[in-house]
Amino acid sequence: MKKKFIYYTLAGLLALGSAGCKKMSDFGDTNVDPSVTTVPNISALMTNAQSNLGGQVFGGNMIIEGYYCQYFSQSQYPDAMNYSLQQLSFTGAYAGSLYDLQNIINLNQSNNQNQVAKILQQYYFWRITDQWGDVPYSEALKGIEFNAPKYDTQEAIYKGMIAALTTAVASFDGSPITGDIVFNGDVASWKRTANSLRVLMSIQLSKRYPGAGDYAATQLKAALADPAGVITTNAQNFKLSFPGGNYKNTIWRGYDGRKDYGESKTLTDLTASLADPRQSAFGGASEQVGNTATSSVGIPYGFDKATTEAFTNNNPTWARVLRGDLRAENSPVYIVTAAQVNLARAEAANLGWTTENLATLYADGISLSFEQWGAGAPSAGYLSNTNVAIGAVGAANNVKNISTQRYLASYPDGLTGWNIWRKTGFPVLTPATAATNASKQIPRRIAYATSEQTSNKANNDAAIARLQGGNTQDARIWWDQ
Repeated sequence: MKKKFIYYTLAGLLALGSAGCKKMSDFGDTNVDPSVTTVPNISALMTNAQSNLGGQVFGGNMIIEGYYCQYFSQSQYPDAMNYSLQQLSFTGAYAGSLYDLQNIINLNQSNNQNQVAKILQQYYFWRITDQWGDVPYSEALKGIEFNAPKYDTQEAIYKGMIAALTTAVASFDGSPITGDIVFNGDVASWKRTANSLRVLMSIQLSKRYPGAGDYAATQLKAALADPAGVITTNAQNFKLSFPGGNYKNTIWRGYDGRKDYGESKTLTDLTASLADPRQSAFGGASEQVGNTATSSVGIPYGFDKATTEAFTNNNPTWARVLRGDLRAENSPVYIVTAAQVNLARAEAANLGWTTENLATLYADGISLSFEQWGAGAPSAGYLSNTNVAIGAVGAANNVKNISTQRYLASYPDGLTGWNIWRKTGFPVLTPATAATNASKQIPRRIAYATSEQTSNKANNDAAIARLQGGNTQDARIWWDQ
């Protein structure tokens, strides 16, 4: 049996196993251990799926995408930041968190548990499609009936995700939510989070649907109009608070005996140019946990190994990702924040999608980000800086400055920073000096893994045919065209 077949069909097989099989019942109870349950624990499934959220912000592919958006630089092995080919597999997410969440839905023990599972599934699918483009969605996790699922177009995936989130918000009742280590079963928080995801997904489509009456604007306004509201304060942030011990902060894990990456000089130069006090949180002078020394010495981006190692050897306090006390074992990882939502709303107002007050949303978004990182309140001088200040709706520098603040507020979430840059071109980024890819340009997507050609070839071929430029790093996914 092929590995991909197993990944895509686990949920269906479990559902069949839970229902029983007449042929296997011929053996009676010979091999049945009465002390072992055959039904998964939906509380444990929820906890497990949520515990993996930190890796969606920092870890694995997200570090690679952090190189692409130049949040990070490599400190000694500069392959990914110089655009070596990354043909990565997405099947782990299907076999892991998405599988756990689908099992919750299949078991159908609690309506509210199901709705939270559906919300989290859309978040995971969102992260997958924004990396590769077209991926399995409508036929994924359906069991052996769809052992070679089609790759839905990214347009269909986005519309499916937004529709699923909308339905979930309207479907909560009084049933229990267990194993919830994010919001402890609070329905109001999950509704706000789902609506906030709808806002962020909608604004990501502004290149494809730019008009105030188009699909993206309509969906964003519907999310804002929902009575459950969106995330507006840092107390409401969608974050994973690690307890430590067996469940450690993912950035802590990244520096556990290693120091392979740090804050990029691109980012430290940007914060320096704005006199941005968030830099004291963004960069730490040591990989040691609890060390409160800050650093604004970013690692030069995109140089060869000799140059990079010479720099880090000569500058031992180069900036690690986050100050040491902000990446302790039990430090939170922010997934969706009030700052991100406010700044996305500011972008929508600037596009003319809404009549919300652009200046207020923008200033509040910056203030919320400063508060989140313990940087106090932004000064009048900061807000009036030419590279921060905005004008009336549609003013010349608004897109650049709003996008730059969205980029800063999303650190250290590499995929989100890369998304903002891919969609708007801001902040302006210079490709790696020692780029090893043929185009010498910053990658626009993650390439499909070669394993897709052996496990789901026909559908993979169809998805590749829809890419302008084929299965390359330079091909643009649908919303980036």
